[in-house]
Amino acid sequence: MAASSSPLLTIRMSTPQTASFHLPAPSKRTFRVLCKAQSTTAFAVSKRNAFAAILSGCIATQIMAHGSVLAQPSVGFREYIDFFDGYSLKYPQNWIQVKGAGADIFFRDPFVLDENLSVDISSPSSSRYKSVKDLGPPEEAGNKVLKQYLTEFMSTRLGVRRESNILSTSSRLADDGRLYYDVEVNIKSYANNNELAVMPEERVVRLEWDRRYLSVLGVENNRLYELRLQAPESVFREEENKLRLVMDSFRVNKVKA
Repeated sequence: MAASSSPLLTIRMSTPQTASFHLPAPSKRTFRVLCKAQSTTAFAVSKRNAFAAILSGCIATQIMAHGSVLAQPSVGFREYIDFFDGYSLKYPQNWIQVKGAGADIFFRDPFVLDENLSVDISSPSSSRYKSVKDLGPPEEAGNKVLKQYLTEFMSTRLGVRRESNILSTSSRLADDGRLYYDVEVNIKSYANNNELAVMPEERVVRLEWDRRYLSVLGVENNRLYELRLQAPESVFREEENKLRLVMDSFRVNKVKA
């Protein structure tokens, strides 16, 4: 009697594709196993062999150690062009767009949620900007940017305190012939662990968050454009080159009537 054979499973793999398998770990560390297909191939194999073939091409990447999440490296950039409002920029291709975030456009890192970018544009009916110099020199523009951030972060909670510093302000003439201002600030937020406590010793101040904020200001179409980027200070050095490339890519464009 002929030996029975395992049922065959046809697998079709295309490039690029990434499959994720979560494996239980004996400790607090969490691992993600990434499996990357290198070519487009259709073949028939048994279920057992198929699973073994997939796992043999996996690359294990540790993304969490001792409770701290590491930012995922980006493999490239995409270009976003808004012809209607008149601006363009490049953003990491693994970032996702978030709708309804209150900005003209909003992208964020899928792993580090506090790392994101947005674009704000002044109202065409209430602004008549001719140049970014209308904001004053870069130092004055930096003070306005910081003031706007602190206004947005105002809180009615008891015991909340914000510390802020302007790290740098500068101007640059880009390859499109337009002048842009770059502003970089740091903001820390502190809060009491028990805001309703009566005794001072029961109110312990703790650091809520510590972030780096990068802004690029440009003027076109009588409107002020601001590219905003933010990242936790804990990952900023790791992500700095990527964020500065986004800053350098930001351009404002003339809108055709």
